[in-house]
Amino acid sequence: MTQTTAAAVQASQPEKQPARIHRAWFVAAVTFVTIIGAAAFRSLPGLLIDPLHQDFGWSRGTISAAVSVNLALYGLTAPFAAALMDRFGIRRVVAVALTVIAIGSGLTVWMTAAWQLMLYWGLLVGLGSGSMALAFAATVTNRWFTERRGLVTGILTAASASGQLIFLPVLSWMVEKHDWRPAAITVALAALAVVPFVWLLLRDHPADVGLKPYGAEEFVPKPAPVTGAARRTITVLLKAARTGPFWLLAGTFAICGASTNGLVQTHFVPAAHDHGMPVTAAASLLAVIGVFDVVGTVASGWFTDRFEPRRLLAVYYALRGVSLLFLPMLLAPSVHPPMLFFIVFYGLDWVATVPPTVALCREQYGDDSAIVFGWVLASHQVGAALIAFLGGLARDVFGTYDMVWYASGALCAAAALMALVIRRRPVTAPLAATA
Repeated sequence: MTQTTAAAVQASQPEKQPARIHRAWFVAAVTFVTIIGAAAFRSLPGLLIDPLHQDFGWSRGTISAAVSVNLALYGLTAPFAAALMDRFGIRRVVAVALTVIAIGSGLTVWMTAAWQLMLYWGLLVGLGSGSMALAFAATVTNRWFTERRGLVTGILTAASASGQLIFLPVLSWMVEKHDWRPAAITVALAALAVVPFVWLLLRDHPADVGLKPYGAEEFVPKPAPVTGAARRTITVLLKAARTGPFWLLAGTFAICGASTNGLVQTHFVPAAHDHGMPVTAAASLLAVIGVFDVVGTVASGWFTDRFEPRRLLAVYYALRGVSLLFLPMLLAPSVHPPMLFFIVFYGLDWVATVPPTVALCREQYGDDSAIVFGWVLASHQVGAALIAFLGGLARDVFGTYDMVWYASGALCAAAALMALVIRRRPVTAPLAATA
């Protein structure tokens, strides 16, 4: 073999995995920062309900309907976004999504009618945020990691809570001191600021830089782009829908969304304000939930690598349900120790359900797990959207949120039972109808 031939052969082989920190951890770090930047838009809806009601005279039900459109599209877009990432690459899809979020949030500054809120915040921000949903984190984890998947899933899931921690106090201060419009502009700028990081630093697959996935024993070639993203997304849904575990996972995650994004994130601030608590104090409590959410979600990822995911889900939902039943008794004009205990307890459980849910999707559906999780996430957001709307409607009709807190607690108890009856199945088993 000539020297030239040997050099050509060597160039065609994947680069050996370096001894230093694996590139996968840098990709995970960029993903973490991206989700933090995009989390600004998720911090704002609960802060807008009272200001928009005062400025435009729109009912809380109308404003909550726009939030519910946002939440529903956030979920329904996710499975298609996962398939689009397989077709066009992660960074292209995410960069476009962040730009759409910025446009939608920025346009709200000039709105004068409720239908514009539906269009800008509901449709545009909903579509953009759906492409930045947890299916993004699942896709990155599946491609770049073979080991530590549960831990990485927990860390990336916690990024949204970290963004909430960063943006909520700032946005609530802006809303209270300078009106809601500067807060909307801040959200738009935060989304745009992340785009260069995504485009320059994020990579679609380990093979792009000649590496094995973290923890893999063999080099994994980059798969060819998958055409027909929409068709594949629907095909995967139809196959998964013939299995019992899919409906149990979708049902439990719908309740998860109803009891977090739909209820607490959207209505906690106005509910606390109803009891005389200042908006900034209530928003700060939500930010504290974000602090403990980071701890709880990362810990949940660590637990998921070591314990049975079904039992973890059952424990998480049961504890969440109990905490929600006590919340109406804790709301008061000032922050007191029992409320702080609730915030810590609830924060640890906020999205601790994500790592075991992703693990169960991976166990049940193998290579299609990211898309299946996208559909499961869609159910999460449909549940969130329904409760976001019903919560605002209940407040208009009954003058209180108490009924919604109690109903959500009961739903969490049902989710705990549903998690326990999910059947185990090897990853290699084909999708088939199960009892």
